[in-house]
Formats: sequence, C-alpha cells, structure tokens
Amino acid sequence: MAQVKANGITLEYEEQGHRHHPSMLLIMGLGGQLIDWPEEFIRGLAERGFRVICFDNRDAGLSTKLEGVKKPNIARVFLLASMGLKPRVPYTLDDMALDTVGLMDALGIESTHVVGVSMGGMIAQILGAKHGERVKSLTLMITSSGNPRMPAPRPQVLQKFMRVPKSMDKEEWIKYNLELLTTIGSPGLDREKLALDVRKSIERCLCPEGTQRQLAAILQSGSRVKLLRRIAVPTLVISGAEDPLLPYQCGRDIADHIPGARFELIEGMGHDIPERHIPRLIELIAGHAAAAEA
Repeated sequence: MAQVKANGITLEYEEQGHRHHPSMLLIMGLGGQLIDWPEEFIRGLAERGFRVICFDNRDAGLSTKLEGVKKPNIARVFLLASMGLKPRVPYTLDDMALDTVGLMDALGIESTHVVGVSMGGMIAQILGAKHGERVKSLTLMITSSGNPRMPAPRPQVLQKFMRVPKSMDKEEWIKYNLELLTTIGSPGLDREKLALDVRKSIERCLCPEGTQRQLAAILQSGSRVKLLRRIAVPTLVISGAEDPLLPYQCGRDIADHIPGARFELIEGMGHDIPERHIPRLIELIAGHAAAAEA
C-alpha cells in the first residue's frame, strides 16, 4: 500500500498490473474501502492487460478523515435536497471527484478508464461530465443518477440504514454491517465469507461519522440527469436485477440519458459484486475498456 497527497488530503491506494499498461481506476461506494473490492475481480482485470488502481475515498479506510468537521444532520440534508435545494455539507461529490483527479495527477496519469460502484458510480458520473478529458471510458455499476422518479429502496433496506449502532463497539458494528450487507447483497451469498470480510474491514477502519459525511454528499448532489447528457466518453452501465437498494431501473435510466451508453442487466445480482458473477463482470468491463482503448 502507498499514500499520495491529492486535492489537499491524503489518499491511500493500491495497484496491480504492469505499470505501463492502460490504467483503470476503481472508485468504491459509501463507507467502503479499497480492500472491499474482491481480489479475484482486481486480479482478473489486471490479467486482461490493465494497471488497476483502487483507493480509499476521503473519510474511509486509511485516507484522510475530516475529523473536527460538524456532523451533518442527515434528516435535514435529505429534506432540503428533496425540495430541490442545496444544503450546506462538509464536502460534495464534486470534491470527491477532484480527489480522484488529484490521485491521477499524483500518479502521473493523464487519462484513465474509470469503474465506479454505487456512490463511486455517482462520482464517476461527475468525472465523465466535468473532467471528460481525463476519462477514456466509464463503467457505472449498481448506481443511480439521483433521479427522483426512480423506484426507492425496499422498505427493509431503509429500516436497516436507520438502525445504526450508537456505540463504537467493533463487535456491534460487525453484526450490523453483516446484517446490512446480507439485506442488500445478492441472493445466496456466502454468509461465512462475508462475515470474515466484514470483520477485516471493521478492524482496518471504523469511521461511522465519515460515512455520514459521505452520505450527506450523496444527498446534497440531487439529480444528475442533466449532467449525464454532457458525458461523451464510451459508457457501460451495469445493474443487478435483484438490487434492493438501487433498483435496476436506476441503471437503465442512467444509460437512457448518456448518449450511446450501453446497459447490461445481471440476473441474480444484488447491491454487491458476487463471486459467481465476477467472471462475467470482468468480461464486460475489460471488453468495454479495451474497445475504448482501441
């Protein structure tokens, strides 16, 4: 692992693959860490000829935590955003997009293929629209444009998100995250393996206030539908047919608003990157990036 200074903060990152191969930057979702990308997924993309770079977003993993910043009132941010207003938040998704650009600058990367999952896909949308000269291709996975007309998360998912532990007890958070990821994940996931992954993540970093600040940035962003029309790079949108958090209609809607975008629906996939679908995902993403590279 290594660190760089980017956009005024420190970002932790890792890479696999030959340094002179075309780069592919992976952007993780809400509260996620670079270790949450499946090893098989990263290795498969590297074996297809890409320099694969993943990193911890601000307020996650081993990157800078915005400690000392006032904790956002999520209910108030949600209310104001739903009224079409732009509430004040500690930082925005645009700031997180600039973090990514700063990481590229620090690594000497002029342009790259971008793969974003969930919140990472939202950040990737901003990159493609506002920093398109730095992007060779976009892959947007299990994500949304913030379009208010799209289906909402299933009620049991919202209930899980609202029942966050009040303490910093790691065992309590491991239990909570395991229940949450089981609720939003693909049917038939390996719960024993998931439990090990959750424990590993919590042991590496537990920063619930950082996740709240990231969530505030998502809510403040509002709808990006108009922004999507500015994306001119080859774009692949991938959704899970069983995603209870961001239903597949959200992905189809993104593809409908980006000129020339391609939509792929993965049957049996929820809001995660399930092991059994990794070979298919690698094929789709590597093929898409290779075509853009050519």
